[in-house]
Amino acid sequence: MKKIKLLVVDDNDDFINNVKQTYLTDEEVEVIGSAHDGLEAIHKIESYNPDVVILDLVMPEVDGFGVLANLDYKKMPKRPNFIVVSQLTGENFINKAVSLGASYYLVKPVNMLMLKDRVKEFGSENPKKSDETPDDRFVRQAIKRSQRNLDEKLANIFISVGIPAHIKGYQFLREAIKMAIDTPEIINSITKKLYPSIAEKFNTSPSKVERAIRHAIEVAWNRGRIENINNIFGLKIYTANDKPTNGEFIALLADKMIMEGA
Repeated sequence: MKKIKLLVVDDNDDFINNVKQTYLTDEEVEVIGSAHDGLEAIHKIESYNPDVVILDLVMPEVDGFGVLANLDYKKMPKRPNFIVVSQLTGENFINKAVSLGASYYLVKPVNMLMLKDRVKEFGSENPKKSDETPDDRFVRQAIKRSQRNLDEKLANIFISVGIPAHIKGYQFLREAIKMAIDTPEIINSITKKLYPSIAEKFNTSPSKVERAIRHAIEVAWNRGRIENINNIFGLKIYTANDKPTNGEFIALLADKMIMEGA
């Protein structure tokens, strides 16, 4: 049986070694090489002709998007299938990767058994042509996983700072942060765009959205969780008498999520 040729592209040695270990005795897959940055990845993909490439997005030299966009497929007998594995969880990152030719998207930390299944699935099928539309099912699955990951992160933060899940401001604040992640400029139109958008989704009024979010922030301050709030941002920027506005709080948490790959 002809083995599936797998190339691993990631700047994390532990991840690469973990993947190699996973396929050490596998009779269907052979890890033919690895790369630690985008430039090295482009060279090895064009030279090694892998069937499947596991590709990280955040790397030195050239990022994963650059790898997908700059490969010269004329130098290769076939186009490999790309499985993107990244800590970036935003819907825009997933859509961009898929639009550039990724066949699948997994959010780190990765379940190695799932990754193994996907490698065999895509290694055993005919590679996608460059002009084919990616399978929407994979996009939806990746987006669902990323949204669940983001919801869990925000839930942990809200618990830490003392915002209870039963108050309306909890849901409104979570939605506002997610909107600010997907469309950062909306924070500059918080009254005209952000509040009305949330109000429409939850069948309420913009003024009630504003009040509920303000109440959620007040609850956190009244519970005296200022230390936890400062720990989240990594800076001592607030005191008990220095409560942020709705916009400031939403923007700070959205920026934190973006920096963490949301």
